[in-house]
Amino acid sequence: MAPRLLGERVSARDLVLWGRSDSVADDALVALVLGDPPGSVARELIARHPLPDGLWRLNAEDLVCLDGVGPVSAARLLGCLELARRAAIRDTPARPVIASPADVTRLCAPQLRGCDREHFWALALNVRNQLLRTIEVSVGSLNASIVHPRELFKDAVRLSAASLIVVHNHPSGDPTPSGADIQLTRRLVKAGDVLGIEVLDHVIIGDGGEHASLRDLGLM
Repeated sequence: MAPRLLGERVSARDLVLWGRSDSVADDALVALVLGDPPGSVARELIARHPLPDGLWRLNAEDLVCLDGVGPVSAARLLGCLELARRAAIRDTPARPVIASPADVTRLCAPQLRGCDREHFWALALNVRNQLLRTIEVSVGSLNASIVHPRELFKDAVRLSAASLIVVHNHPSGDPTPSGADIQLTRRLVKAGDVLGIEVLDHVIIGDGGEHASLRDLGLM
């Protein structure tokens, strides 16, 4: 593509094609994906669902209620978001070492972005703290997850896990542990002691990579 003359208007599409997409404003990129609706539509969408995590919570109803956004445009944007989520998930080693709450967040946060329910997982680890498997224990409500130690440890025993880190998200975006989170963690630690599978930590993930470690907070 021939470069534009100095002073000639350059569109977001041109900048993306030239490999300079990092210089394109957020609303211009959204407008490009949506098929260039009126400029105010993309700005309104960003205002309602601000970055970094607002867009991850979008659904089709949020989009088609906007003037100039139809089902095809909505599907296009939701598809782009899903591709980004999958790219983040797959950009990890086959058996990563989980040695800190930050490691847990890097592994799990991309998969939990935009979830409007609490998802409770257990990371089963070997003696080298390498991930054997991510076990989905339960999917709860907007502000609670239902977890029974029996369900959590059943797969951990089958995998011969040496230890576990449990993790769940707070759809509110605030990772502060609740009283129920603390009580559950202490029950799981006791159950793990009986089975010889140490529960190393309970990490709660909020928005934008924020997280809380019950181990670091002295709540285990």
